[in-house]
Amino acid sequence: MAEKNVAVIFAAGSGERMDHTARPKQFLELRGKPVLAYAIEHFQRHREIDGIILVTLKGWIDYCTQMAKVWHFDKLAAVELGGRTSQESIHIGLETAHRIYGNDVVVLIYDGVRPLMDEETISKCIHCAREYGSAITVAPQVETIMISKDANSPYHIVDRDRCRVARAPQCFYLQDILKAHEKAMVDREESFVDSASLMEHYGYTLHTVDGPLENIKITTSLDFQVFQAIMECREQGELIGL
Repeated sequence: MAEKNVAVIFAAGSGERMDHTARPKQFLELRGKPVLAYAIEHFQRHREIDGIILVTLKGWIDYCTQMAKVWHFDKLAAVELGGRTSQESIHIGLETAHRIYGNDVVVLIYDGVRPLMDEETISKCIHCAREYGSAITVAPQVETIMISKDANSPYHIVDRDRCRVARAPQCFYLQDILKAHEKAMVDREESFVDSASLMEHYGYTLHTVDGPLENIKITTSLDFQVFQAIMECREQGELIGL
C-alpha cells in the first residue's frame, strides 16, 4: 500500500487573547470565510494530501462539519473533539489518523489559525519528512533576540542569523510521533508547546523547511488585522497584474 500524507489540523483553542469577540479566533470570518477554512483549503487543494483530520472545540463540531460541506472539503475524513491542551488535542488527531489510515502515514500537524500557507511549502515538508523522518517549518528571525539563564540573570544578545522561528506544518512519520506521545503520557509530560518540542525531548532529530514569513498565527486582534491587510494586498496585486 502506498504511503499516505495526512494533515492533522488542530483548532481547539478557545481564543482567550482575542478579547474583542466571543467567537474563537479560528472561526472569525474574512469575506464570509472562517480563518479555519482558509487554513484547511491549502491541504484540500494539494495533490499529495490524501486526507485531513480536524480537532476542534466542544460545541463547534457541527459547525465544522457544515463548513466542510459549504467549502467542499471532501478530504476531511473526521472531526474530533479536542482535549484540555494542544498536546492532548494533537494526540487525539493522531490516534484518529492511525485508526483511519494505518501505519504507513506521514502526518503534517498544522495550526487551524495559520491561514497563509502555500503549496510549495507543503510539498517540501512532505518530501523532507519522507527522506529524513521529520520536517519542521521555520521562518527567519528578523528581530534582535536576547536570552538569559533565568529571570534574575542579565540578558545577552543572540546572533539572529543562527535563529529560526518554528512554525507549522510540523511533520513526522505517524508511528514515530505516536510513540513519543505515548512516552509523554507515561512520563506525565503535558506541557510541550508543540510537536517539535516533544519530538526533540524524546531524542528525534529535527530537520527544517523554510516556510512563508507571512504565515502568521492569528492569536490577537492585531494578527487578524494583519491577515486582512495581506489578503487585501494580494487581491490588489492580482487586479493590477503583480
